[in-house]
Amino acid sequence: MARRLSEKELNKLKFMRKKGKSILEISKILNIPKTTVFYHAKQVKMSSEVLKAWRTKRGGSKNLKFEKEKKAFVEAKKEIGKLSKKEKLLFLSALYWAEGNKKDFMLSNTDPKLIKVFVEGLRNIFEIDDERLKISIRIYEDMDKEKCLTFWSSLIGVPKQKFQNVYILKGKKQGKLKFGMCRVRVTKGGDLLKKVFAINNIVANF
Repeated sequence: MARRLSEKELNKLKFMRKKGKSILEISKILNIPKTTVFYHAKQVKMSSEVLKAWRTKRGGSKNLKFEKEKKAFVEAKKEIGKLSKKEKLLFLSALYWAEGNKKDFMLSNTDPKLIKVFVEGLRNIFEIDDERLKISIRIYEDMDKEKCLTFWSSLIGVPKQKFQNVYILKGKKQGKLKFGMCRVRVTKGGDLLKKVFAINNIVANF
């Protein structure tokens, strides 16, 4: 619910919005919650000139963000260099420590990059054959099943027909990742689970 504003606050808000100030800028300047600013700002009409300048400003912010992310990536790549097999093993073990199942060797997540790294790690670092990988996905009933299967299949290189299950949950995705959640399980993974736990116990003492 929007906060009730005084006439003075409301006039300032409308004036600033007409001048092209963003929701965040107005919120900071007037010390008003963003939800309240949004509620009142959406009723303010901006001139075509202000709208054009505002969109240009937003585009400039996006470009600046992109350049900063690009610079950070280059610096990180320079600092890290090429990862050794040992470093990848430690990373995968830590990843499983954070996200993996503690009773069965299984990991579920909605992040495609995380799932891709995990599956490639299973293949190349833990030397797990694809026949031992059991893949399933979890989606909502308003999502396109075939589209989701195609996405995860292409991402991790496992044919759709080899996916174990597609769990369909009731309700709508409502902002959740559009391709649902992917679960990766390794059959006969008891020894692998013990190895990962052992590595993480060693790391826990650093």
